[in-house]
Amino acid sequence: MNTADSTGTEHENPLPSGVQAAVLPPMSFSLPEGMHAIEVSLDPAERAQAVRKLVRDIYPRGELPLWEMMGALYSGTADEMLAEGVSFFGIGLYDIEDGGGVAHCSLTMAVVESGETDQDVVAQGTLAALRPDPMLDVTWLDLPCGPAVSAISFRHLLIDGRYTKSGNDEELVMGQIQVHIPFSTGPYTAVITLDTASVEQWEEFTHAIAGIVGSVEFPKSFDENVQHSDEIAQPSEEAAQPSEENAQPV
Repeated sequence: MNTADSTGTEHENPLPSGVQAAVLPPMSFSLPEGMHAIEVSLDPAERAQAVRKLVRDIYPRGELPLWEMMGALYSGTADEMLAEGVSFFGIGLYDIEDGGGVAHCSLTMAVVESGETDQDVVAQGTLAALRPDPMLDVTWLDLPCGPAVSAISFRHLLIDGRYTKSGNDEELVMGQIQVHIPFSTGPYTAVITLDTASVEQWEEFTHAIAGIVGSVEFPKSFDENVQHSDEIAQPSEEAAQPSEENAQPV
């Protein structure tokens, strides 16, 4: 699967509306090539500018009417996500080899208060809370930034024939990978979620999110924060290594 036109980027400290920016410790992570994203928690003017850039990145050959229509759609989506505590969202577009079309996914990141500063305690609590759910494949992860917990799920949706090319009802499978990463510098947990209906490319998407969560860092202060870089973050299976006791990679 080849990535669409884009460059990998590194993001520092996207701040959610649900946690006060004044007290949230810094955080950084990198995105793989092909992922187009904005920080929802920017102020309204900056967010509008980021949405305009997002639309042009996704539709580089588009024209003004398309950009304006999709810009309005994504602006509304950004406002809704901000109200729900999401601070960052992205859209991944990837060319499928041999003219197979375009695979797509969405990526969101939110930060929630955990009330606990010990990463292992928070991760163990998350594992205990998620594991009883029979619809989730829950895995303990040992990331470079500390312990984390991933949860994989699939949903089967029935699409009305009025909205399908065939005119018949069709089943759509949606896959989700959600990774809960406790901060090492405060009582917070980052929740990174990837959703896709392109389940045929599931392996590629698992590699992509492994690279994202494997790049997460929690600098102890803004002075120690990661420098911005033009280097593309490549998805890596080694970035997110599960403990030998617990389970398989993301």
